Amino acid sequence: MNARSTRGRAPAVSIADAIAAGLAPDGGLYMPETWPSFTPAQFDGADTLADVATRFLAPFFAGGVLADALPTICRDAFVVEPPLVGFGKPSDFLLELFHGPTAAFKDYGAAFLAGCLAALPRGDKPLTILVATSGDTGAAVAAAFHGRPGFRVAILYPDGRVSKRQAHQLGCFGDNIRAFRVDGSFDDCQRLVKTLLADADFRRDVPLGSANSISLGRLLPQAAYYAHASLVHWRATGRALNFVVPTGNLGNALACLLAKRMGLPIGELVLASNANTVLPDFFAGGDYAPQPSIATLANAMDVGAPSNFERLRFLYPDADDLRVTLRAETVSDDQIRAAIVRTRDARAHVVCPHTACAAEVLDRLRARGEQGDWAAVATAHPAKFPDVVEPLVEHDVPPPPCLLAMLQQPSSAEPMGNDADALRARLLDW
Repeated sequence: MNARSTRGRAPAVSIADAIAAGLAPDGGLYMPETWPSFTPAQFDGADTLADVATRFLAPFFAGGVLADALPTICRDAFVVEPPLVGFGKPSDFLLELFHGPTAAFKDYGAAFLAGCLAALPRGDKPLTILVATSGDTGAAVAAAFHGRPGFRVAILYPDGRVSKRQAHQLGCFGDNIRAFRVDGSFDDCQRLVKTLLADADFRRDVPLGSANSISLGRLLPQAAYYAHASLVHWRATGRALNFVVPTGNLGNALACLLAKRMGLPIGELVLASNANTVLPDFFAGGDYAPQPSIATLANAMDVGAPSNFERLRFLYPDADDLRVTLRAETVSDDQIRAAIVRTRDARAHVVCPHTACAAEVLDRLRARGEQGDWAAVATAHPAKFPDVVEPLVEHDVPPPPCLLAMLQQPSSAEPMGNDADALRARLLDW
């Protein structure tokens, strides 16, 4: 299968080449030219996440250089089964995506991308993976590429706008991983990455790849865990599962929508945003108007210009069609705090600030009389945010073993201005 740019000014390329490139030459995002269509019965006999992912992703890679490697890539990337657990009330569930090596949902897509790139032929120069992060992506990408020959990772994160434990994770790897704390916002970090990826002259000197959700190698595998969760629920109940997805850059929510479009038993999809209201404002009928991001308790969602909105508009050129397909709600910091306490009391779960956004929106939906089976998506372990969570739940939240091991390592990050030339210089001197 081939992929084409959302902007239509670049030639079609294979899915493998799109994953290797990250960004299309015209600055657009790659999307598959066609979309497979499935029925739940086509996954009979595929019980594990790795098995579901292999069947789900196979049509995209059929006939390509990664086709034979796909089962192994999926087996290695989807080792951890994400639990779909009861969420305190009948017909409410929590999809726990934080049981991977860095305790965040980004682990699945990052591991899949690393497996794909490692299986592709490369030149003599190392491939430098650029990743902008608002908290969790960078550590997941670092863990996926750490120690892999032929790869380097440059992590860009907004200085002072990630949690202390997230910052420690980003700087604790060393070796072929470098962390840069940028004087700016996540949107600034994302802009720097896109600027260098679009610089063909620089890429001849320093081969680059992307690991943000602008890469198909991140987006497609994230759809696989929604396929798996919906099938688990369908097989147990015969009913479609609705999702509330906390979102910032829109990659995780778009992945859920793609799984639904391809025929998996997924019902409604509601986006839970923090105080960065670009998406809720659009879905309420306003224009899409990117704006400077606002720092919130749910920092990994602090995005004022979500990259994957371009993919949404590519899929739904008519804004009214898109607004019928998705809904979005905003959650303030005060509502995040209240949701963390209420979720502890009413649902017997301790959640991170991002998951609290989903829990708050789910509570609103139920209060309005929404029926059906709903899953809130838990994107990160609450122990990554002790300064926010522990005072509210009034007890310690022990880190999982993977996070504890990272916190015991030394950590450092290099300060850097919000300047593309400064980033070019650091990479040239690496």
